[in-house]
Amino acid sequence: MEVKTSLLDNMIGVSDMVLLEPLTEDSFLENLRKRFDHNEIYTYIGSVVISMNPYRSLPIYTPDKVEEYRNRNFYELSPHIYALADEAYRSLRDQDKDQCILITGESGAGKTEASKLVMSYVAAVCGKGQEVNKVKEQLLQSNPVLEAFGNAKTVRNDNSSRFGKYMDIEFDFKGDPLGGVISNYLLEKSRVVKQPRGERNFHIFYQLLSGASDDTLKKLKLDRDFSKFNYLSLDSAAVNGLDDAANFRTVRNAMQIVGFMEDEVQSVLELVAAVLKLGNIEFKPESRCNGNDESRIKDKNDLKEMCELLGIEQSVLERAFSYRTVEAKLEKVSTTLNVAQAYYARDALAKNLYSRLFSWLVTRINESIKAQTKSRHKVMGVLDIYGFEIFEDNSFEQFIINYCNEKLQQIFIELTLREEQEEYVREGIEWTNIEYFNNAIICDLIENNQNGILAMLDEECLRPGTVTDETFLDKLNTICAKHQHFESRLSKNSKFLTDHSLPHSCFRIQHYAGKVLYQVEGFVDKNNDLLYRDLSQAMYKATHSLIKQLFPEGNPAKVNLKRPPTAGFQFRASVGTLMKNLKTKNPNYIRCIKPNEKKASHIFTESLVRHQVRYLGLMENVRVRRAGYAFRQLYEPCLERYKMLCKRTWPHWKGPAREGVEVLMGDLQIPTEEYSYGRSKIFIRNPRTLFSLEERRRECLQDLATLIQKIYRGWKCRRQFLLMKKSQIVVAAWYRRFAQQKKYKKIKSATTVVQSYTRGWQARKLLRELKYQKRCEEAATTISAYWHGTQARMELRRLKQEVRNKHAVTVIWAYWQGTKARRELRQLKEEARNKHAVSVIWAGWQGAKVRREYRKFFRANAGKKIYNFTIQRIMQKYFLSLKSNMPSMSPIDNKWPNRPYLFLDGVHKELRRIFHHWRCKKYRNQFTEERKTVYEEKLEASEIFKDKKALYPSSVNQPFKGDYLEISKNPKYQKLSSAMDEKVLLADVVNKINRANGKGTARIFLLTKKSVVLADQKTGQVKTSVPLPDLDSVSVSTQSDGFFALKLKEGSASAIKGDFLLSSEHLIEIITKLHRTGAMAADREQLNIDISDEFLVQFKQDKVCVKFIQGVSKNGNSASCKRKNNRLLEVLVPSLA
Repeated sequence: MEVKTSLLDNMIGVSDMVLLEPLTEDSFLENLRKRFDHNEIYTYIGSVVISMNPYRSLPIYTPDKVEEYRNRNFYELSPHIYALADEAYRSLRDQDKDQCILITGESGAGKTEASKLVMSYVAAVCGKGQEVNKVKEQLLQSNPVLEAFGNAKTVRNDNSSRFGKYMDIEFDFKGDPLGGVISNYLLEKSRVVKQPRGERNFHIFYQLLSGASDDTLKKLKLDRDFSKFNYLSLDSAAVNGLDDAANFRTVRNAMQIVGFMEDEVQSVLELVAAVLKLGNIEFKPESRCNGNDESRIKDKNDLKEMCELLGIEQSVLERAFSYRTVEAKLEKVSTTLNVAQAYYARDALAKNLYSRLFSWLVTRINESIKAQTKSRHKVMGVLDIYGFEIFEDNSFEQFIINYCNEKLQQIFIELTLREEQEEYVREGIEWTNIEYFNNAIICDLIENNQNGILAMLDEECLRPGTVTDETFLDKLNTICAKHQHFESRLSKNSKFLTDHSLPHSCFRIQHYAGKVLYQVEGFVDKNNDLLYRDLSQAMYKATHSLIKQLFPEGNPAKVNLKRPPTAGFQFRASVGTLMKNLKTKNPNYIRCIKPNEKKASHIFTESLVRHQVRYLGLMENVRVRRAGYAFRQLYEPCLERYKMLCKRTWPHWKGPAREGVEVLMGDLQIPTEEYSYGRSKIFIRNPRTLFSLEERRRECLQDLATLIQKIYRGWKCRRQFLLMKKSQIVVAAWYRRFAQQKKYKKIKSATTVVQSYTRGWQARKLLRELKYQKRCEEAATTISAYWHGTQARMELRRLKQEVRNKHAVTVIWAYWQGTKARRELRQLKEEARNKHAVSVIWAGWQGAKVRREYRKFFRANAGKKIYNFTIQRIMQKYFLSLKSNMPSMSPIDNKWPNRPYLFLDGVHKELRRIFHHWRCKKYRNQFTEERKTVYEEKLEASEIFKDKKALYPSSVNQPFKGDYLEISKNPKYQKLSSAMDEKVLLADVVNKINRANGKGTARIFLLTKKSVVLADQKTGQVKTSVPLPDLDSVSVSTQSDGFFALKLKEGSASAIKGDFLLSSEHLIEIITKLHRTGAMAADREQLNIDISDEFLVQFKQDKVCVKFIQGVSKNGNSASCKRKNNRLLEVLVPSLA
């Protein structure tokens, strides 16, 4: 496709109606037809976009188209909705102006699709990033959810919005989306119980029955057959081009992305199923003895299934359908309901149940998509509200819808036509006033606080006595008869008495879009919107998680006898708030036009389009734009934006802003007919003049950026040069130092060598002298020694000779004495030998005798003796072997010597058992009471966490210290220690997890026998004290993280602020001591330990799911917590290697 570079290039017809010549209604329509026939569905009126519904898909919304219109001037390319969205987004981002995009038109003109295109474009062009993409996806995915529950097929539109939606998208200063807020207006809840011919109920009913699995339908007690449900119309159940089953899957996926929990989705589907079941409840009349008629339920099966879905007692709801209780100040009156009243009560309950469910969905979506930061936000509002409706039968809903469209038309007139003309007059600009229709008189007819139709309807509803639709019509005929835009057959205005097109039970209003005939039937009931108090109280008794939130007025403790505000009053207040909100923002208009009533492509019905052009005031809009100025701006911001284009105003202008702008425009040589000076603003007539200024400013900014870059690069190079110069000086200094040190070491080494040689020579010389002197001394000594030796040897020889002579005499005497002694010894031995022989002979005889007797005894007992001796020797050897191979005294040492023989197996095992018990006793005797307590805690930790928690094995070898902070000794915690009345069993620093962002705050965790205390780490001030009886349970994961949740008992004093989610490095010890402290107390229940990877934590009024998954954590090897949405905290636990 050829890319257009200008609004005027390759133009089909006229792209901007301001340029149309001649300007007549016929030429206006012909231009629209010509562009529509060539698939050009968008046309400009200045900054207003006219959108024709093509009723088919066109290839003009591709990513390439998004890039084509991104950051381009509004008039630079051919007309497109993307151009308006880009202009609004850039004004918000660059000029800090809050924007709103108002999309108006008839039902079926394509407003909902236009709002989707705007949101998808803004999501595509704003910033990127994980958090930003998540916010964008949630904002976009909120549409399918709201469409499923709030849109329906009508005779004019297959996807008609049956509620009004206004979304404020919030951005930060960079233009990245932070979140959003959705407001809904007047859901058409009467559609739940009755649909006009050719139309369907809300999409969700058909999507649920078509797309849910068989198992889901079985749980919801539903059947796929549409004909089995009274609230579903059958003639239009299937719609061409709508795949309800696929759309149901889309809705489920969108709810998950937006942030709905699985149990919330199930609860919503249960309520939808309950509405369908409620429509199948039928009543039959039954006469009482007093003559009054009352109603009874025909088949109670559907009632039973509905009560099972909602958790309501069947008898309670059955009575609420049969009786009505009216309460006055001091008394209650109970009356029976007839069949018609019972059906009214059933339908009222169905409408209220579905309407409140829809409001809860909007609130729940707002919780997920709201901005988390509290800083100032930029806001872009997108209004997608029901279009003007004119049906064959128009009732209260069409009246309210058309009133809203009147207000939107009024704000369009004020902001585009009247405001623009009034601004020219205020600023003193020459101007020719252009006449246009102001619909303020119609708005006043409807909303006037005294004589307005809504005020009279409210007054009639609140009036005591008999109130009917006819009395309301009579009141209108009396008060509004002379109003030029009100018509009624029974009014006092005689010109309508013979108007047969105006039935008696109707009234007609001349809206800006044409005359609409309203059936007065049902106005009072629909405005009252009453739900019997018996039904509200019955709903409040339900055990379903959502019902009590939807029916708070059913609480018997908070009975309010004040009448609730009417539907009309609530809607008027909502519309007033919306109008105030829109007036605070810069408006951008998309005027949607329906080309035909057949919802077919390529058909252009001129009469229908002409009618829409007239009531939308498009011709007046063109005339105002052609006669006026395309752009206006205050002097101060104008000068601030364009002052760099003139040397005299750059960089600062010291005079008045207007004079500066005059100097600037004169210097730029812009023709004087292209602009005018007002009292406070400058007005620029042609958009091309503004584009020229913007282009010059862009070029100037590029030059300034180049200058800044040049100066920065020069500064950076100079800084680098000075750094290198300084480094060179330092390097040179260090090198000179090194060279001098090296030279000094070399000289020192040479000097040392010379000194060593000199000292060596001197030492050797001295050594030679000493050796010579020593040799001389040794020679004298040797001579002296030889002389003394000779003298000693001569003396020795003399002495030996003398001794030898004396020794000879002694030897001879000794020999004689020895001979004499030996002779005497032989004699004594002979005498003794003779005496011994006799003794030996006698002993031998006695021995032989004894051996003869013993031989008989030995033969009888020798085997047993040898056996016992052998066994004794084996046992002795076994015990000695055990003694030398005994294992260590450690109780965990399983070593034991092998048994040497099989018959010792029993003894071997028993000795091993006795030895193990003995060494265990010896080991236990070494324990102090404190150490014994630690081992008991270790044993209890094993029972709780072994094979259940991945963190447990790493804690086995870590002793339980208890007081890690040494509170009693540390002066920093002296104040905290004195505040504790009991002994502190455990003191440690933990991280208290913040629900908003998942980050941790350091807290001191103290455990005593009666309470758990959390204190500030820096000041030591006690933040929270929780008595142990208030603890219900503790939840931890199965993984290796340190996160744990202290869950408090519901209704306890400590449960006001909710549960605590903490993390600690000593999780095993903390949980064990908590469990042990609870088990030792006789006055309270044992603390429950819940080990699971997903558990709920109560934060004040909200329940948040904490989910543990394995993955790569940003904190390295430690687990990290991250908020996924308002109902989910995700903990990333690093996987163990």
